[in-house]
Amino acid sequence: MAEPDADHQGRVLVAIARDSISHTVLGTPEQEWRKPWLEEPGATFVTIRHRGALRGCLGSLEAQLPLIDDVRKNAGAAATRDPRFPPLTAEELSDTEVEVSLLSPLQPVGFSSEEDALDKLAQGRDGWVLEYQSHSGTFLPQVWETLPQPQDFLRRLKEKAGLAASFWHPEIRLWRYSVEKWRESDFKEATEG
Repeated sequence: MAEPDADHQGRVLVAIARDSISHTVLGTPEQEWRKPWLEEPGATFVTIRHRGALRGCLGSLEAQLPLIDDVRKNAGAAATRDPRFPPLTAEELSDTEVEVSLLSPLQPVGFSSEEDALDKLAQGRDGWVLEYQSHSGTFLPQVWETLPQPQDFLRRLKEKAGLAASFWHPEIRLWRYSVEKWRESDFKEATEG
């Protein structure tokens, strides 16, 4: 069975996320999607921006659910359960943009020191997961847009995980991943252009 091209896949995933957000916020029925590739396991993050500002972003790091279920779960959670924000309101909905990121499998990163880990950061390309004991955090590759320096990226990732920016310990574990991402505006511009 042929996989969909990335543009078609992105359109469908963004539409599912938007549909799920509307369902979560407004109670509208969810649309049926019958595409075999949506039943394959997938890991996604759904990002919501309201008038350009981050309004919610939650996701999965590992593919455990069918792709359609993962997108729906993460879209609803990004709208209502991101602890950094109050739940999205019906009034905000029309001024939001949705982005879906489809993650590659996590790859462990070996390193001997913090400097070695910094050298292995593929600036502008990789997403990273950091774990130390019960602390963990991740940054999607899109975070490079606001934190372009590897030192800043790693410091802020440690803070997101609940650690001090200067903290380092040999038991820290790191993984990298890549994403394919699609924003609603990608498709609106293509339609209008």
